[in-house]
Amino acid sequence: MKFKKTYKFSFWSALIIALFNFVLFLLLNSILNRSIDFLFLFLSTFFIFIFSILIIQMRVEKFIYRRIKKIYDEVSLLNVDDLNKSSITTNMETLSEEVKKFAENKQIEIATLKERESYRREFLGTISHELKTPLFTVQGYILTLLDGAINDKQIREKYLQRAEKGVERLVAIVEDLDMISKLESNELGLKIEQFNIIELIQGVFDLLEMKAKKREIIVRFNKNYDVPVLVKGDVKRIEQVLINLIVNSIKYGSINGITTVSIEPYKQQKLLINIADNGEGIEKKHLSRLFERFYRVDQSRSREQGGSGLGLSIVKHIIEAHNETILVESEFGKGSTFSFTLKKVE
Repeated sequence: MKFKKTYKFSFWSALIIALFNFVLFLLLNSILNRSIDFLFLFLSTFFIFIFSILIIQMRVEKFIYRRIKKIYDEVSLLNVDDLNKSSITTNMETLSEEVKKFAENKQIEIATLKERESYRREFLGTISHELKTPLFTVQGYILTLLDGAINDKQIREKYLQRAEKGVERLVAIVEDLDMISKLESNELGLKIEQFNIIELIQGVFDLLEMKAKKREIIVRFNKNYDVPVLVKGDVKRIEQVLINLIVNSIKYGSINGITTVSIEPYKQQKLLINIADNGEGIEKKHLSRLFERFYRVDQSRSREQGGSGLGLSIVKHIIEAHNETILVESEFGKGSTFSFTLKKVE
C-alpha cells in the first residue's frame, strides 16, 4: 500500500514509539527479574502503535492546517476560503501542487495586468495624439480667421472648409470608438438574416466606384457569379466590413492596380470572402498588430489618406461578433489579401 506522505510520517513515528516501548518493557522486566507476559506485551505494543498513529496524524494535520491558514491570512492575495482542509492537510504533495498552481496563476495574472497596463498607456497616448491633431488644426484655422483673415472671402472659405474636414475626422474617431465600445460590450445587437453576398459586394463596388476611379484602380470579382451565394449575418455590419476592407485596398493599392474579391468554400458550411490587392503589401513585423486600434503601418501616409485609424479594429470586432474569423496574408511589395468567413446557407 502506498501511503500518503503525512501517513508515512505518522506510521514510522508510531512504529518507533511502539518499538521503544517494547524494548523498554523487556529491559525493565529483565532488570526486575520478572516473568514476561508476551501476549500482554504484544497487545500493549500494538495499541500504543495504533494510538500513536492517530495522535501523530491528527497533530500533524492540525499543525499543517494552522501554518498554511496563517499564510493565507497574511497574504492578502490568497483567499482562506480556497483552502481545502481535507486535501491539503492530509497530503503534502497536494499542498505543494496547490501552492505551485497558485503561484503560476498569479504569475499569469501579473503578466496579463502588465500587458494591459502597457496597452492602456499606449492606447491613451495614441488616442490623445489622434484627437489633438485635428483639434489643433481646427483651432489654428479658427484663430487665424478671428485674427482678421475672416474678412478675406477666399481665405475664409478655404479655412472653413479645412476646419470642417478636421471636425469630420473628430466625429469619425468618436463614432468609431463608440461602435467598438458597443461591440465589445455586446450592446450593438446583430440582426442575423440570410442575404446574397454577391449582391451586397456589387453594391459596395458601385458605392466606391468614384473613389476607385480617382486612383485608377479596378475593383472586380475574380469570376462571374451567375448564381446567388446565400450567407447568414447582419447585412449592415457585413457591408461595413466590406467597405472598410475595399476602401483600404483602394487607399494603399498601387495606382492602375486591381482589387479582386473572391468567394470560396472554407471548412464545413463556411465561405471565405477574400479581398486582394496588388499594392505595396505589408511587412511581416506589422501583421500581428494590424487590427489594433489606431495602429498604422506608415504613420505619415495613413494620416494623409484620412480615416479614423479604427477601420480594421472595427472589422475584427464585427467579424468576431458573428463568431467568425478574420485573416490576413501579405507579401511586402506584392500586395495583401484580407479574408473573413461567413456561414453558408445550404
